[in-house]
Amino acid sequence: MIRVLVVDDDFMVARLHSTLVEREPGFAVAGVAHSGAEALTAVRELAPDLVLLDIYLPDIPGLEVLRELRGGGAPEGGPDVLVVTAARDAGTVRGAQRGGAVQYIIKPFEGQLLQERLRQYAERRKELAALAAPGQDDVDRLFGGTGGAGGALGAGAAQGHGGGRTPASLPKGLTEQTAALVRDALDAGVEGEGVSASECAERSGLSRVSARRYLEHFVATGSARVTLRYGTTGRPERRYHREGRPPAPAHGPGAPGTERHGSA
Repeated sequence: MIRVLVVDDDFMVARLHSTLVEREPGFAVAGVAHSGAEALTAVRELAPDLVLLDIYLPDIPGLEVLRELRGGGAPEGGPDVLVVTAARDAGTVRGAQRGGAVQYIIKPFEGQLLQERLRQYAERRKELAALAAPGQDDVDRLFGGTGGAGGALGAGAAQGHGGGRTPASLPKGLTEQTAALVRDALDAGVEGEGVSASECAERSGLSRVSARRYLEHFVATGSARVTLRYGTTGRPERRYHREGRPPAPAHGPGAPGTERHGSA
């Protein structure tokens, strides 16, 4: 049985999350906390396996609670943490990833999303426990869908109700949490203008090479498209757009229209 501590300052939301946890086979609610201080105390007293952590708490910021729970001083590294919050800015997502969160769900969301993430967590936890001397293939499988610092159990997305369907599996080397940062950077672009790989890198905090790799993956899977912006000299600039937004007018004489890859 996986014991879960639910942390949310809203009593009704905490009750709802507790109900969703109890409905999932193999999970049980160990306790509920409504502040950062209560959460830290409850972890010491109850020793849960997993914490559902809100970021907006009345006393201690959720990211600080996360760092405390996942810090080196915590017994056996502390409990795993699944962030469930309305915070959707890139800095908070990065902080959660670097702090060791195994999952990140954005409110509001459908209940089935949390239950799906709990099942994924349980599967990864079981798989990891069964490994005695993992080979590289085992390690690749465990880390392939995770956020690196988020640990071997973080196979899910930073996704909420507004994110729509659950994304398809990413290629090895790409992580869903980082993909969420790139999606946010795409959404922040001026409608019709899109973003370049350099602009996306600046907004998401990634290197240009990493940003472009994610952008090209989105194009290949049909969730983004490319237009070419022509200047007076040099190669045309690739502009990336979230699928569904109108492309920018062509720049320069003879500029072609939208370029699509892998979506035909």
